[in-house]
Amino acid sequence: MYQGISSEKQKQLKSRMKSLDIHECDLAESFILGSGSGGQKVNTSSSTVQLRHIPSNTFIKCQRSRYRDYNRYLARKELCDRIETQRYGDD
Repeated sequence: MYQGISSEKQKQLKSRMKSLDIHECDLAESFILGSGSGGQKVNTSSSTVQLRHIPSNTFIKCQRSRYRDYNRYLARKELCDRIETQRYGDD
């Protein structure tokens, strides 16, 4: 699914998304040009991920890496964190 991410981490993310009732069909995902430091590769490729969870209208923008797949993984992980916080608080 995501290149460069171990299959174990992918399974954990998939399981976490399932437990929070987050489905891929409920996500609107787009990619935009990166900006900032990281060299020419970042500034010329659409590696920044914009992710919106439609049911909760939660919006995530992720550009922590110059690699799109890694940003996709991190955006979903952050989405899980935010939805968990919305539902259960900061406990």
